[in-house]
Amino acid sequence: MVKRVLMIAFHYPPIHGSSGVQRTLAFSRYLPQFDWQPIILTAHPRAYQAVNDGQLRDIPESVVIKRAFALDATRHLAFRGAYPGFLAVPDRWASWWLGAVPAGMALIRRYQPSVIWSTFPTASAHLIGLTLQRLSGLPWVADFRDSMIDEGYPADPLRRRVFRWIERRTIVRCRHAVFTTPGAVRMYAERYPEAPAARWVKIENGYDEDNFRTLGRGLPAGPRTQDKIVLLHSGLLYTSERDPRAFFAALDGLRRAGEISETGLRIVLRASGNENNYRELVRSHGLQDIVFLEPAIPYREALREMMEADGLLIFQAANCNHQIPAKAYEYMRARRPIFALTDPAGDTARLLMDAGIDTLSPLDSKDAIMQGLRDFLARLRHGRAPLANDAAIASYTRESRTQELARLLDPLA
Repeated sequence: MVKRVLMIAFHYPPIHGSSGVQRTLAFSRYLPQFDWQPIILTAHPRAYQAVNDGQLRDIPESVVIKRAFALDATRHLAFRGAYPGFLAVPDRWASWWLGAVPAGMALIRRYQPSVIWSTFPTASAHLIGLTLQRLSGLPWVADFRDSMIDEGYPADPLRRRVFRWIERRTIVRCRHAVFTTPGAVRMYAERYPEAPAARWVKIENGYDEDNFRTLGRGLPAGPRTQDKIVLLHSGLLYTSERDPRAFFAALDGLRRAGEISETGLRIVLRASGNENNYRELVRSHGLQDIVFLEPAIPYREALREMMEADGLLIFQAANCNHQIPAKAYEYMRARRPIFALTDPAGDTARLLMDAGIDTLSPLDSKDAIMQGLRDFLARLRHGRAPLANDAAIASYTRESRTQELARLLDPLA
C-alpha cells in the first residue's frame, strides 16, 4: 500500500546555490521505491535569490508540488535598502508561513497524508510544520539536519529567542527529530534530557549515484603527468565556520619559501560567497596567480569539476565539530584525494578517517596547514594521496539514506 508524506522544504528546485536542496530532492525521488508518495510543500520561486531550472528534470512526474506564496524580505519588502526587522523573524522568508499554512491544509484534506515532514535550515519550515501538526493532529518528523541554535548563532537576540521557541516547541510536538551527525544527536539529547531516547534519529547526508553515473569514475590514480596541480573547493566558505584566513597565510608562507608557485599550483574557490573580502585577502598575500575565486556553475558541471580536479578541499572549524559539510559525501564519491582543514576531533574528521582519508590539518593553524599541504601535494605528485574506500562510498548513497527515512516513517503511517 502506498502511503503519503507531506514534505515541507524551502530548498527545492529550481532554487540555485544551496547544497541543502539535494537532501529533499533525493528523498522525493527515492521514497516511491519504498511505498511512500511525497507531496512537496515549498516556496514560490520568487522567494529564491537565484534559480536554475537544471534540476527540475530530476523531479519525478508523480511528485505533487505546491509552491506557496512567499517573499524575501530583503528584496521584496525593503524600501531604500531597509525594512522592519520583524518582517525577517524567524528568517527572511517568514511570509512563507502565510501562504504555506492554508496551502498545506488544502493538501492534507485532498491527499490525506499519513505523516508531516519538515526540514531546516529555514526556520519557517519548522514553524509551518508545527502549525500544520497542531491543526491536523498528524504525526510529524522534524528534519533538523544541523543544530538550530548554536554558540553565537543566531547572533541577533530577537531571532535567537524566536529560534529557541520554535526549537523547543518542535522537540515537544514532533515524533522524531532527525540530525545528520552523531555529534548533533548527542548535543540535542543533552539539551533536552526530558525527551525520550527514541525521539533522536541520525540520517546522514549522502550523494546521488544517478548524478555521477553519466560522469564516469573520475581520473585514474597514479603519478601525475602534468606540471600544474589543481585544488578545488566547491561551495560556500563562511567567514566563521569555514574561515580560510589561516589557509591563505599558509599558502603565502609556502610561496615565500619557494615551495609553491603559479606554475605548479592552481586553487579554485568555486561559488565561495564573500568574494570581495576573500579577494582582498588573496591580494594582500600576493596569491592572485594561485588562488582564483570563480562564480557558481550548474550542479552537474560542479560535479564534473570535482571529478577533474587533482585534489578537493574541505574547510570546517572546530566550532562545527558536530556538523559535516554535505559536500564531503560528493567529494568522496568523486574519488579524488581530499585535503581537509578541520579539527581531528570533529565529526567531519571522523567521517573521512573512517573512509581511509588521513590528510587533515586544523583550520586555524597556519603552521599545521603548511606542513599538511606540503605533504598532500607531495603525495599527489607521486600518486599516493588516499581516496575514500569503496565500502564507505557505497554506504553513502542518497537511496540508502531514503530507505532509512522510509523505515522511520513506516510505523507512523
